[in-house]
Amino acid sequence: MAAGLIGGVVSFGLLKSQLETNIIVEDSAQVVKTSNNSASSNLPFDFVSASEKATKAVVQVKSSVSAAAANQQRNERRQGNGYDLFDFDELFGGRGGFGPSVGSGSGVIIGQNGLIVTNNHVVGNADELLVTLSDGREYQATRIGTDKSTDLALIQIEGTNLPTLEFTDSDNLNVGEWVLAVGNPLGNLTSTVTAGIVSAIGRDIDIIKGSKAIEEFIQTDAAVNPGNSGGALVDAQGRLIGINTAIASGTGYYTGYSFAIPSNLVTRIVDEILENGGDIERAYLGLEVQDIYEMIENDQPVAYDYGVLINNVVNGSSAQYAGVLPGDIITNVNESEIHDFDELTKALKFVKVGDTVRLKVFRDGKRETIPVKIQKAG
Repeated sequence: MAAGLIGGVVSFGLLKSQLETNIIVEDSAQVVKTSNNSASSNLPFDFVSASEKATKAVVQVKSSVSAAAANQQRNERRQGNGYDLFDFDELFGGRGGFGPSVGSGSGVIIGQNGLIVTNNHVVGNADELLVTLSDGREYQATRIGTDKSTDLALIQIEGTNLPTLEFTDSDNLNVGEWVLAVGNPLGNLTSTVTAGIVSAIGRDIDIIKGSKAIEEFIQTDAAVNPGNSGGALVDAQGRLIGINTAIASGTGYYTGYSFAIPSNLVTRIVDEILENGGDIERAYLGLEVQDIYEMIENDQPVAYDYGVLINNVVNGSSAQYAGVLPGDIITNVNESEIHDFDELTKALKFVKVGDTVRLKVFRDGKRETIPVKIQKAG
């Protein structure tokens, strides 16, 4: 009996000790779970701070467009390829209409001087622009300039104590990162925030019209709809990472994927618009070319071991006026070596009317440098 009693006391003591240990471990785990300041995690447990920063700087942009301009925009924007630029006409019954249109998009304040970046398809042909801040303040806006090739536009308001968003480097963005889409979807759901992850980077979805279109979209699954156009895509710290522009949809409304112009491209285009003092017009040199390496692979005779061979120079083009000839081999553009057509396209991607492009060519056994002044297409 004594042995049994002693054994029971020992067992109870061990059980009590084990229970206490379990309770301590559970309490410790609970503290970790409820902490919102874990030093071991770079991801916040919520997006309250990021949302607060972004919603203050994202504005609603209402556009009034004349009947003629509205119909021109509709004809230009019809894609039919499964992707849609956020068309403000669709929100107000503008499809197929013949009267003036009034629509709503979004924009992001990027400077205390009232500069706002948005999409060209929101404000491009607008006769009047009304900007409403998240705090209810309203301002008439002036269009500073646009770039159809990227679907970006810059407008400006006159105001004080304006909230702005900090830019961040979109080149550092990774697939899988959390992002927030901030805007004014469907015309009346102002200051809406949705969350998702980056699902792809550098998407070219062939949605912007024109042969000089520049597409490097960030693809996300953050829910966006018409009215979000021109709004902010921000990271988990509330910094601007892109401008929401398009959706993949057969209906015109969100079905899973959205696309934003990366912040580094936005910064470059804003600087170009300000430097240019208005709309940006991009132009080709006016050349038809062939890769030298393809000729080498096909055992065709070549005069140089890399570059692109000019097969034809378009009549009346900038290249023709500069003296570029068929048979020239382009080996360098603005000090960048050119090995194939893709590199040539990349080197000329941001060329606009008024720029001078320096071509280095191989001609008749000699190297020559030809400055080409880019002129408006005839």
